Amino acid sequence: MNQELSNNHVEQLESMVKELNYLHQVSQRISQKKDIEVLLHEIMESCKEVTNSEASSLLIYDEKENNLYFEVALGDKGHEVKKIVCNMGEGIAGWVAENRKPLLVEDCYSDPRFNPEYDKQTGFRTRSMICVPMLMEERLIGVIQVINKKGEKSFTERDLNLFQILASQCGISIENARLTDIQIRQKAFERELETARMIQENLLPQKLPSVAGLDIAFRLRSAKEIGGDYYNVYKLDETHTLFFICDVSGKSVSAALIVSTICSCMMTYLKMKPEHAELEQIVSALNKVLIESTTEEKFATAWFGLYDSSDRTIVSINSGHNSTFVFRNGKVCKDLNAGGVFLGLADLPYTSESFQLMEGDTIVCFTDGISEAFSSSGELYGDERLCETIGRHIGLPAEELLNGIFDDVKTFAEGTDQSDDMTCGVVKVV
Repeated sequence: MNQELSNNHVEQLESMVKELNYLHQVSQRISQKKDIEVLLHEIMESCKEVTNSEASSLLIYDEKENNLYFEVALGDKGHEVKKIVCNMGEGIAGWVAENRKPLLVEDCYSDPRFNPEYDKQTGFRTRSMICVPMLMEERLIGVIQVINKKGEKSFTERDLNLFQILASQCGISIENARLTDIQIRQKAFERELETARMIQENLLPQKLPSVAGLDIAFRLRSAKEIGGDYYNVYKLDETHTLFFICDVSGKSVSAALIVSTICSCMMTYLKMKPEHAELEQIVSALNKVLIESTTEEKFATAWFGLYDSSDRTIVSINSGHNSTFVFRNGKVCKDLNAGGVFLGLADLPYTSESFQLMEGDTIVCFTDGISEAFSSSGELYGDERLCETIGRHIGLPAEELLNGIFDDVKTFAEGTDQSDDMTCGVVKVV
């Protein structure tokens, strides 16, 4: 009798060692770094193997929605189960998630917590179940469950204990895989942003054209990797030069896409019309393209200046943009504001204004990233301070005048993060 008890004890120990070794192998397998989708499917297969069950399912906890959803489910009907959402406290899985406690249910249809709707939807018959919460430092990751012990048997407390050990490892593995997935996606996004930044830089003129009688300098400082400001200087013929600066609503990718549309539209239009075009025609054509190619909430403000070197006149159209200032003798002598509505907003006509320039005059155009820069105390930089800064540096060459403007904005901001793209252009009549 004692020998028989001793043999049973040895067999139990051997069985436990075998189970623990198997569980260790499974844990090592699911702990390896891999794609989250592959991991979840491996976890499901491992759960079925460890408990010798017919089916398994894994419900991920959505903290934002405060519910569970079937990420994957394996078994004969697993592909149908994966789309089901489970509310907290609903069914056995919802109860386990809400209470953070495991359950072993020998007869699911006799348990009031069981929701038979899942079986009705899938045609699967649930007899028994083990359902365990996956936790990581008391934080709910999800719920994992196995259904129907094979061979018409019932799950045991031993199955439950093994399953709980496996569930704790699953929670850690899922969370680590999530973090890895986030890092991979972040790096991929950063690479795409860097590519977009390089493309956007190439849209800007690499070198401004030389125009007789003018000293020209433009600069763009993006707030992010890519942005919504743009400028260009187009020499249309020997006497006509087009200055263009714009600011697209919004920031980042969506604004950058519209910038590329504006750039390609301008280049295409000007190449197709080599002869001198009226400024109103150019602006109207660009406006119509943006109306057709962007959404209602996306638009652009812009200033266009068409300079005629034969008589030093500039024709200006301002489409909802900041004022473009003309300085004479160190002071503002003209605000170029005539024009019309934002580009891409409505198919309405634009009006232009013409101004006679003189030697020594300076034109300064800019986007609101300059005038609406904030100090650390929340004070707005403003047009008045900008004009004062320009007045102090008015005698300098165009590039040095630009330096003075950007340096003063930086000093004013006192280290405050740049919240918007900053673009400024200086055109001096020499």
